[in-house]
Amino acid sequence: MEFLQELLHYLVKDAPIFAAAAWLTIKLTFAALILGVVIGLFFALLKISNKRILSGIANLYITVIRGTPLIVQIFAIYFGLARVYDFGPFWSPAIALAIHNGAYIAEIFRGGIQSIDKGQMEAARSLGMPYPLAMRRIILPQAFKRVVPPLGNQFIIGLKDSSLAAFVTAPELFAISMRRAAATLADLEMYAIAGLYYLVMVIMFSFLVSKLEKKLNVDEANDGSV
Repeated sequence: MEFLQELLHYLVKDAPIFAAAAWLTIKLTFAALILGVVIGLFFALLKISNKRILSGIANLYITVIRGTPLIVQIFAIYFGLARVYDFGPFWSPAIALAIHNGAYIAEIFRGGIQSIDKGQMEAARSLGMPYPLAMRRIILPQAFKRVVPPLGNQFIIGLKDSSLAAFVTAPELFAISMRRAAATLADLEMYAIAGLYYLVMVIMFSFLVSKLEKKLNVDEANDGSV
């Protein structure tokens, strides 16, 4: 009972601090995921290329990134690349998260693209449509509809992974909970509050992905009925 009282006390008292940190977490996540989608799509297209050197580059990137811890990648960019250019406590983890998520997103896009019947590409090419145009107008729109659920799951993972930005001084949600825990000695309460904020954000992400998935399914059904 005492714990709940303390939790409610700090939940109200520190609401502005945690809300600001949660907003930074959302911005960090969106910046990382937008870049991650671009990176992932690029390497997905490389991986399905008929040129071995291009698919080899994609395989190397995916293997290295998926085979090394995210925290190592964040530190490498924040501390290592700082000798060349200092990206700061926001963009360093954002870029690291983008590169990390990009490897997983690449495999998601690859699976979605390869799930489309090859006959559609062959038909488009037989009509004189260049490969890039056929990919952009015929294959990718269909593949995108199929990858929304796994892409949504990856976005949620990316949101939770953003907590590692705390270790390069980014004032995001987990970092603020650690600072407040050290200042108040109410460790359990502060981490519980952080957990609640993450839970709310994950529920919001899941709701948006679900709405998008339903909209795409409705649009597809309408297209099929025409």
